[in-house]
Amino acid sequence: MTDDPLEAVDPQLAADAAAVENLLRCWVRESGLPRPDSGPLRLPLVATGTALSIPVLHWSATGWHRFGAPRVDGAPEHAAPLDAVTLAALLGREAAHRSGPRTTLGPAAAGARSATGGPAHEAVPERAPEPVAERGECVTADVREPATADVQEPSPEAARGPAAPGPQGSTAGPAPTPGEGTDLVGRVADSLSRTAAFLAARRISPAPPAGTDAFLDAEQSLLFGHPLHPTPKSREGLSDAEARAYSPEVRGSFPLHWMAADPAVLAGDSAWTDRGKPVEVRALVCRLAGPEVAARLPDGTVPVPLHPWQARDLAHSPAVTALRDAGLLHDLGPGGEAWHPTSSVRTVYRSGGAAMLKLSLGLRITNSRRENLRKELLRGVEVHRLLRSGLASAWHAAHPTFDIVRDPAWIGVHTPDGERLGGFDTVVRHNPFGPGDRALCVAGLVSPRPAAELPPAALRSRLAELVTGLAAGTGRPRPAVATEWFLRYLDAVVRPVLWLDAQAGVALEAHQQNTLVLLDADGWPEGGRYRDNQGYYFRASRRDELTARLPGARLGEASDSFVDDGVATERFAYYLGINNVLGLIGAFGAQGLADEQLLLAAFRRFLEREARGTDGERVSPLPALLLDAPTLRCKANLLTRLHGLDELVGPVDTQSVYVTVDNPLAH
Repeated sequence: MTDDPLEAVDPQLAADAAAVENLLRCWVRESGLPRPDSGPLRLPLVATGTALSIPVLHWSATGWHRFGAPRVDGAPEHAAPLDAVTLAALLGREAAHRSGPRTTLGPAAAGARSATGGPAHEAVPERAPEPVAERGECVTADVREPATADVQEPSPEAARGPAAPGPQGSTAGPAPTPGEGTDLVGRVADSLSRTAAFLAARRISPAPPAGTDAFLDAEQSLLFGHPLHPTPKSREGLSDAEARAYSPEVRGSFPLHWMAADPAVLAGDSAWTDRGKPVEVRALVCRLAGPEVAARLPDGTVPVPLHPWQARDLAHSPAVTALRDAGLLHDLGPGGEAWHPTSSVRTVYRSGGAAMLKLSLGLRITNSRRENLRKELLRGVEVHRLLRSGLASAWHAAHPTFDIVRDPAWIGVHTPDGERLGGFDTVVRHNPFGPGDRALCVAGLVSPRPAAELPPAALRSRLAELVTGLAAGTGRPRPAVATEWFLRYLDAVVRPVLWLDAQAGVALEAHQQNTLVLLDADGWPEGGRYRDNQGYYFRASRRDELTARLPGARLGEASDSFVDDGVATERFAYYLGINNVLGLIGAFGAQGLADEQLLLAAFRRFLEREARGTDGERVSPLPALLLDAPTLRCKANLLTRLHGLDELVGPVDTQSVYVTVDNPLAH
């Protein structure tokens, strides 16, 4: 019998405990609830006229707290503790009842302590060559690259109207409504149910199938998801049968669904090269489709890949029906080899393949519908071209074992009038990993999951396995090994990301799921990769330097990539500083591998060196901010969910709710 609630014998109880902890971690962070002096945490619920008493199993300086089951104050001892769904209902009601200066949309309010300071509110292996594209039976007519007018994305902010004025001139979000609280309850229930199913399946088969490479195994490890998200496994609109095929957590796989498009309605672009020779996107997708699909193509058409769920959803679209009736689009059905979903669900992978595909998927996963936006596709190609302008050479000279997983091509469909047709846009992503490479998603690295050598209900993260194995192999204490592992991670992964911001003015949305760490044969960090065409922030102050690298390209215009420096720094501080590095420190602490305060001190020393720089080079503003700011701006996933925001649409500075939190590096 274990004392860890996540290791309950009943997977439903374990999943409920995980959901409760996530909700409580979010509430503590987003409401500024302080650490209790002793005993349980008391959470007042003014809207309900009561309070909760919550056992504290571990209090984390970085937010990865561990909690026991909450109970209503004054309830009889025999009364059952609150389950996750009931807790979600209570917190949703409390959030709707509250209002105040802690909650703002976008950058900090004027006069608030933000990413730029001021008074506070309340409290690698060598990269694989790009593939040779074989034409097969595909048409070679030109693919239309749309003009800027074709790529404007609708903004829900326009329909929603301006946000209500907040304190001190901030842009404050409207208070959550009862309907949004009900929506939270439904999503918590959905996320909990899926987590229980994932746990049950992985307890039965904890070991990956033979031949599973390290990259895919890590992508399939996020059974609990983001520890500071209220609904990390919510997937609205996915049936149980579909979940078994389409979920990485149960090692699903499936053939893609294929459409054949007439070149007149095909959109796309490619900066993919093979030994310096350009490769057009139609050649890439023909290769990926394979001979079985190519043999079914009507003459003169090009294959377009779709997620099977998306294909079913698009079948009811009047615009798609019109294209089919006009003979401009043909439904070929499923075909080709099986692909494996990665941790994002919509990006699919084949071990040893030349490319991955980031598919559009209209499911609402966590907070957002995951259909690719045209500006993101343009941004991926744009960044690839920017790196090839000489920037990558300089970067690799300084940090040879770090790179970006490139998104150098995309394909989509438009109407005969040139209007973008949503749901078809697909990224062709370069796969730089071979079957023997140990490239692990950091979020998967720190996520607890069943393992073959453990009792059925027991959990251990891959990070814990690495540290324990290195300690056994070297004869050193686990905390000492954990500290050295962390320091090597800072050098191999964090330092190159800071270099790109400092020297080029490009900040990366390098949260744990977007960050891959490359391990050597023993398990020490030796390099890294960043992925995601959504997450590039071109600093407005560096516009002239960046645009000079690609003369005439109108860099960042259609892709909407330039942002105000204050917004870039705020987002960079959250994604790299809070989510990635402080989240890693929190994982070490919550899993009993190292003392968080010792790792925070090590991180401070690293930041002090980075803030000074070397040889007169520019430095990123992030190290000084993380060192000196008493508070930081932090994404509030619970409040974002309660405000009904879709994080993938609208202006970058109002996509999510941000709150002001204490900076553990300054305390």
